[in-house]
Amino acid sequence: DAAELARLTGLPRVVPKRPDNGERLVLEGGGIEVNGAGLMLVTEEWLLGDVQVRNPGMRAGDYEQAFAEYLGVTDTIWLGEGAVGDDTHGHVDDIARFSARDTVILAYEQDPSDANHARSADNLRRLQVAAQKYQLRVITIPFPRPVMMNGERLPASYANFYIANGAVLVPTFNDPADRVALNGIAEAFPGYTVVGIHAVDLV
Repeated sequence: DAAELARLTGLPRVVPKRPDNGERLVLEGGGIEVNGAGLMLVTEEWLLGDVQVRNPGMRAGDYEQAFAEYLGVTDTIWLGEGAVGDDTHGHVDDIARFSARDTVILAYEQDPSDANHARSADNLRRLQVAAQKYQLRVITIPFPRPVMMNGERLPASYANFYIANGAVLVPTFNDPADRVALNGIAEAFPGYTVVGIHAVDLV
């Protein structure tokens, strides 16, 4: 655990505290996305919604204060909602990712009849405003068609890729949109090998 790692390395263990009441701060890796230069992407659904509440009572300003203190974040871009069917209720890694300090990949659903359309359109609008302020390039990639199990929609998304040394591993879904998404991600990661991995069973 963290205490044992601290003992073995001789490095201090830092336990982030809430700025509003001093209690332990709860975050999850998939809920934050940073560009390494002070910018962070998060969703309101994940941190400010009333489902699966991580830190009851914390407001956006409290989070931004904690992000600055513990993660060196200077500016937080608040998106709205995450992907439909996401059991984490708003993790940003299913919808928006940095590929470079100045480039964001956004999962965008064009079909107005799809439940992801309105939320992804809202996120695109928010990113377009942020892009003007922070000089960002926004690359949109599609969602695959809905992946269902036992009558429930699963959070299938190409944005949930993994960046390795020299490669980007991208979930694919035996869908015509696979190629479009892989091409968009390849555009955002010049110099990387983009590898699709069949992920229907995994999701």
